[in-house]
Amino acid sequence: MSLIVQKFGGSSVADAASIKRVAARIVETKQAGNDVVVVVSAMGDTTDELLELANEVTETPAPREMDMLLTAGERISMALVAMAIRSLGHDARSFTGSQAGMITDSQHGAARIVDVTPGRVKDALSEGAIAIVAGFQGFNRDSGDITTLGRGGSDTSAVALAAALDADVCEIFTDVDGIFTADPRSVPLAHKIDRITSEEMLELAANGAKVLYIRAVEFARRHGVTIHVRSSFNHNEGTIVYNPKEGVEVEEPIITGVATDLSQAKITVVGVPDVPGKAAEIFTTIANAGINIDMIVQNVSANESGTTDISFTLPQTEGEAALAALKADEKGIGFASVKYDDKIGKLSVVGAGMKTNSGVSAQLFTALFEAGINIEMISTSEIRISVVTRADTINTAVLAVHTAFGLDSDTEAIVHAGTGR
Repeated sequence: MSLIVQKFGGSSVADAASIKRVAARIVETKQAGNDVVVVVSAMGDTTDELLELANEVTETPAPREMDMLLTAGERISMALVAMAIRSLGHDARSFTGSQAGMITDSQHGAARIVDVTPGRVKDALSEGAIAIVAGFQGFNRDSGDITTLGRGGSDTSAVALAAALDADVCEIFTDVDGIFTADPRSVPLAHKIDRITSEEMLELAANGAKVLYIRAVEFARRHGVTIHVRSSFNHNEGTIVYNPKEGVEVEEPIITGVATDLSQAKITVVGVPDVPGKAAEIFTTIANAGINIDMIVQNVSANESGTTDISFTLPQTEGEAALAALKADEKGIGFASVKYDDKIGKLSVVGAGMKTNSGVSAQLFTALFEAGINIEMISTSEIRISVVTRADTINTAVLAVHTAFGLDSDTEAIVHAGTGR
């Protein structure tokens, strides 16, 4: 008997018919002789609708009350899924995040899991029931408050439960057939990847791939959880995200996939005195504002002026806060001005095979040149190359790069519904 944790996203439980289909899928897994724990997201666009409702009530909703509000969506889903399973003749019990033992820190809206004590879930399994858990939520022991885990929280909930329960696999059900070499909505000839390392998936998730969120991948890699990303609309095998065993050499493809991200902006700090410590001052200011940055480029110093320019990328949602923090420290740092650009796009190629194959950079830059794409910034890791270009050229860029690396399929990918989550 295997223990399987399954997670169903919002598009998979969007309405009553979808919930019945999901319930039947869960029962099939149970009837195959498995213990089953299910994590569910809020139905369809429920979370967005609740956010809009809160903003209609007040421009500054209290973080604690916002968490209380948003967790209602997953509680609705868990109860309805449990009801649907019971209607099929199987015992099912629903649990909130706190009832399932999902313990977090006290950060409302973006809490991090500090422990998982799934005693009630284990009791339900031992009594032959299917456990249905509300994703995206937990509680803080010190305050006793309900918390939410932020974007991708249900994925993280599922992986955390799989780790705590020592599950055989964590199945993430979505509206596409697995992880593709690129977003099939942008690249119709993208093909499904059968197996991908957690390291590669981490890079893809960090650079714009939407099918899995980075925190869930990080948790899975840290705790040795195998993830199976598959469609809730069919029974096809999806994509296995695995942790390679130490000492086992596996021949990896040079490029596994291409990811794009249109959610970032670029800030250029102009006229920075070219003396030791100024970069440290700039990025200390940014760090003190609680802002995460991605790529950094410093231009060659202008000898006649003794100044340089420093550019970096960050989420668009944090752009205003970064500008305000920099302008507040403008005199202390001594730079001339700040430029903000939110019309950029980032393209990343990822593959473990880069470690042992030369020429990847040349092939990437040649493909972009031939497509008429100008590169503004470059960043690399051992298994990734990222470039920043104009947002309105990103679709052309990803199609050109996908083709250049021989990733195109002979047939178009099927997208069943939703957004790929």
